[in-house]
Amino acid sequence: MRRVSPGSLSSCIGKLLKCILQSCSLITVSKFKQTIIKSLANESFVGSGYHSLGIIYGVFSASNLLAPTVVAIIGPRSTLILSGVIYSCYIAVFISPTTWSLYFTSVLIGIGAAMLWTAQGNYLVQNSSVSTINRNAGVFWSLLQCSMLFGNLYIVLDWNGKTEITESNRKTIFVILLVLSILGTLSFTVLRKPSLQEEILSEEEGRSLISIHVKYMQRATSAVNEAKSELRTMLQLFQTRVILLLSSCMAYSGLELTFYSGVYGTCIGATTHFGKKAKSLIGLSGILVGIGEIVGGGLFGLMCKHNRFRRTSVVILGMVAHFIAFYLIFLSIPNDASVVVKTSTQHEPYLVPSVPIALLCSFLLGLGDSCFNAQLYSLLGCVFAEKSAAAFNIFKLIQSLCAAGAFFYSGYLLLSWQLLAMVLLGISGTFCFFLVEKMQDAPIDFPEH
Repeated sequence: MRRVSPGSLSSCIGKLLKCILQSCSLITVSKFKQTIIKSLANESFVGSGYHSLGIIYGVFSASNLLAPTVVAIIGPRSTLILSGVIYSCYIAVFISPTTWSLYFTSVLIGIGAAMLWTAQGNYLVQNSSVSTINRNAGVFWSLLQCSMLFGNLYIVLDWNGKTEITESNRKTIFVILLVLSILGTLSFTVLRKPSLQEEILSEEEGRSLISIHVKYMQRATSAVNEAKSELRTMLQLFQTRVILLLSSCMAYSGLELTFYSGVYGTCIGATTHFGKKAKSLIGLSGILVGIGEIVGGGLFGLMCKHNRFRRTSVVILGMVAHFIAFYLIFLSIPNDASVVVKTSTQHEPYLVPSVPIALLCSFLLGLGDSCFNAQLYSLLGCVFAEKSAAAFNIFKLIQSLCAAGAFFYSGYLLLSWQLLAMVLLGISGTFCFFLVEKMQDAPIDFPEH
């Protein structure tokens, strides 16, 4: 990894802050999208926030395979700008939504998100050295998780005491998010190029259109060859025992991602017992999820590093946190909270819904997610140290596909069935995680081709 100038940290941090503007917008939208769509008075609009999110994650999973090629050809900065424009278009749709525009931009945002995340990682690496990559990555992830706080804080303040989301409320928040997204996109245009000696053409090349054409053809050819090689590696890893076992862990990660990022907030907002506080609790729930993510990622990331026993212990802690949350949600949230559209909940829960319990569950969902995913990343990095990029691509592929499927069924399955699916998959995923830990000392069975 190349050594960069002292100014790289400020450039890198600046870029990270700009990415946070984009992330804050989309994370906020995903948290309350279904609630917003349910509030629309337009009878001609028949779109579903769950279906939209399902499309996003489905397209995202497929686009991840092609995004590295795009970044390699046009560069990370141009990719960031392009993805920023797509993000802004997606947010603008909610100012005056139609069914076709919602689903069309959902496809676009799935592509844009894949390009954004790939370009972010590429730019981060190019502006870091061996000694600074951990610091810069840590700053990025901390700021990213903090982005869950800002948008949700606005929801808490603006929606407090409101039982219905009016057209004025909807337009106000999406205009604010659109401005943030546009500012983030414009900021990308002033990023310095990460490698001047590679990006700036020589005077002779700059005067020759043929040289420029050849340069980009070489980039494209190299990128396509690398993409083919990466795909072959992924297919090879798909046939190993380790990936087959960890597939249940990855699938569980997708299901619980769907639940805490989109379903649980909708359930809270639809719970009649919370009265006028219900809508503002969606934002407060998102803040508690973010705090849980930050606490789990920071605390256990520092404590557990590469100790196998502690890694297993953290996974157990994460699953216990999730199972406690699932049980409390099952008892205290109405069973039809995830599926009601124009009305409030009709089913009576076993316990009277409580704000403290609902927010505790939000924190536990974030804490468990950070524990489980951090250790899964760590395990993949240890087992596939020389093929980590392909292993992580498989993880994102399976996670995104399962998240997409979960969003599609979330509007039809009662809450209890969704919780049961996560419990069963969580148990099998944890068991398979332990098996892979024990297999680490054995050679990995890469099939020969």
